[in-house]
Formats: sequence, C-alpha cells, structure tokens
Amino acid sequence: MRAPIHDASARQNSGGPSPVLGRGGDRNNRPRNVGMAELENEIAGLVDQPTHELRLAWRKLHRTGPPLGVSRDLMIRALVNQLQERADGGPSLTLRRRLQTLAGEFEKSGLSFDPGIVLKTGTTLVRQWRGHTHAVLVREGGFEYEGQRYRSLTMIAARITGAHWSGPRFFGVTKRTSRSMSIAAGSGDE
Repeated sequence: MRAPIHDASARQNSGGPSPVLGRGGDRNNRPRNVGMAELENEIAGLVDQPTHELRLAWRKLHRTGPPLGVSRDLMIRALVNQLQERADGGPSLTLRRRLQTLAGEFEKSGLSFDPGIVLKTGTTLVRQWRGHTHAVLVREGGFEYEGQRYRSLTMIAARITGAHWSGPRFFGVTKRTSRSMSIAAGSGDE
C-alpha cells in the first residue's frame, strides 16, 4: 500500500491528469503566472489564520472592519474574492455601473429576489373548498387540475372559487411572516 501524498506538486507531476482545471498551466497548457503561486499560497493560508488576523486582513483590504455578525467562513470567502479580483482585475467598469443601477432600482421598488416556496414537479396540492376536495398536480412549467393544464395556481383558484384569489395563498404555499406565525402560535383570542 502506498502512503498518501500530501504535497500538491508531487500529485500534480505524477503523470496522471490534473484533478483541477488549470493546475500547472492554463486551459491551453501554458505555464502559470509566477504571481499565481503566491496568490494561491496566500489564499490557502487564510484558512489557518486566527479570526483576529482575518479581521486585520479585512481592514487592510477594505479600510474598515468587517460588519458585525459576519461569520469566519464568510470573512474568508470575501477575502479570497478580493484577492482574486485584485489578481485578475475584477469586474469591468461597465459591469460595476450596471450592478449599481440594478441595486438602486431594487432599493426603490422594494422588490425581493426571494423566490418564496419552490414546488417540486410531481407534488400534489390538496385544498378543501365548500365541501369538495380539490387536488392540483405540479407539472414542469405549470399545474394540472381536473385533466387541464394551467400556467398558474391563481387561474385554478379563480376557477374553483369563482372569484380572484391569490393561488399560492389559496393552496397554502406562501411563506408566513414572523408576525403571522407568532399570532398563530399565540392563544388565538384576538
């Protein structure tokens, strides 16, 4: 039995294919930039640094301390991202402007990127309404109710009730806010 090899350069030159794209060279098998080895060593060293040293590295890169509550793992990931951006040049000025524009539009509109609850294909939603049980099958790209395909739950809810309803709310697949959960958990005498 062979002893495990812990030296990456020994594994890399073993004659077999490299497990990571770009190891020992780029996609065209050109030699790697000498500065990349230093960068990789710096990145690998972040994991072994104590948290207070990570905070100092954050301060050095961002000229401010890390936000309160940032986990050690997230701090390492952010530092690695910053180091890679400095080595590779980071996003273009055009991309940064576009991201700033999108962030501004997001703040103005108050929209959320949270998709809410995502239903898996094959799931059956069941709802009792006025003494009848209604079952809806979640399909790829839509829903099936009584043999007919629909694009949205709202269309099905309207067919069942005869009035406009929020389909996800009608079938109980919306996220509940913390306030509504606390009311539901309470005595219910309100």
